[in-house]
This record gives sequence, C-alpha cells and structure tokens, in this order.
Amino acid sequence: MLRPSWARWAICALAISVCVPAALAKNKSKKSIADCTSFQQNDKEEDRVEITIHNSCAIPVDCSLSWRVVCAPDSVKRRSVHDNSKKFLLTSGTEQTNEADPAVCGDDGWAIESIKWGCEPNKD
Repeated sequence: MLRPSWARWAICALAISVCVPAALAKNKSKKSIADCTSFQQNDKEEDRVEITIHNSCAIPVDCSLSWRVVCAPDSVKRRSVHDNSKKFLLTSGTEQTNEADPAVCGDDGWAIESIKWGCEPNKD
C-alpha cells in the first residue's frame, strides 16, 4: 500500500522540479521596457522642477513626457492651467532632462501637477 502513494509523491516532486525552474527561466528572459527605464524628479532652485528619464535598455526607446503648470492654484479668478509635453528618442545608456518652468505664471503662485511619462521600443 505504501508503494503507490510514494510513487505518486515521487512523480509529483519530479514534475515540480522540472517545471518550476523552466517557468522561472522563461520569466527571467522576458524583460520589459519598464525594467530598464526610470524617471527622476528634482527641484531646481526655487522655481523649477527638473524631470529626467534614463534609458538603460540595450535598445533605443521612444519616450513621452507631459506635465501641467497651474498658476494661482488657490485663486478662483486668476487660476490658469498650462499643459506641456515632449516626445524624444533615447538611445541605449542615455538620459534626457526637461525643466518644468512656471515662468508663465509671473508673480503668481504655481504648482506642477500631473507629471506622466512612458517609453516604448523604437520602431526604426
């Protein structure tokens, strides 16, 4: 009686030992663009925000970046919104820095909002 249950256990253990490493190896070989691109945001002086996207992928990537400058964000009458966007190519091992500059707001207060970025493989 012990032999059949032991045999089933041995077959299950063998199947797991073969399938699990193969599945892990398959997952490691698929690397997404998100794994090798990164985003960094830094305040520059008192009136600008520096936004950098890095590409450590082995291939060039097409990236897009967008943000919104809101002037007088707490005011009902003077509040204004200015959308900005950039598209650019990053070759392997490079980065691009853009500045979100609230100069359009003049002396009013401001806020930088809705920063969005993304990259995808270059099709060329």
